[in-house]
Amino acid sequence: MNPITEEDIANFLVHTPDFFIRQAELLASIRLTSPHSQRAISLQERQAEMLREKIRALESRIMEMIRHGSENTVLTNRLHQWAQHLLLIQQARDLPRVMVEQIEQQFMVPQVALKVWSVHSDYINEPFAQNISEEARQFACAQTQPYCGSSAGVDAVQWLPNPAEVQSVALVSLHRSSLVAAEPGSPTEVIGLLVLASPDPERYHAGMGTDLLERMGQLASAALARLQ
Repeated sequence: MNPITEEDIANFLVHTPDFFIRQAELLASIRLTSPHSQRAISLQERQAEMLREKIRALESRIMEMIRHGSENTVLTNRLHQWAQHLLLIQQARDLPRVMVEQIEQQFMVPQVALKVWSVHSDYINEPFAQNISEEARQFACAQTQPYCGSSAGVDAVQWLPNPAEVQSVALVSLHRSSLVAAEPGSPTEVIGLLVLASPDPERYHAGMGTDLLERMGQLASAALARLQ
């Protein structure tokens, strides 16, 4: 006969729930070693410890969810205020400047730059439409989502006031007519690039969420349609 394994015992207990009802004295006599000390404890005590550990883990998760919820509310309010400022701009040529200033203020980003191409002839001599390399254009066109990470080798960093101080960046491609694409998710023409930069190498990193950046890009793209 094959020896009885731990799996056999576990399977028996799972499928025989009344076993310890019939063997109540056995349940009371079982002693286990506590993971928090070397003393032996009863099965009931061990179950209580496991429940307390689960409760602590759940409390930790709830507190983390509350913290993330509070952070998301703050970011949503800042995004709302930023959008309000964009709606109040009367002169289209002022849009890029105010957009950059408000990102720096509302989201506490140390350095921000914005370049727009394919603009109307009235705006081709504006600073935001000048000094745009082909490398930066190609980079913007190749991105399917915001880039977050090291600033090394990123040509668009040169648009910033102090590129030597930058350690990490978030790059958001801006699109023409993103709200009226022929089909959801269909490609649209890239018309610009938004650069957010920080001296902190961990401020923007590859593993971070990009939902907020994507929404900023959508709002910026819609506002900058006035320059086309």
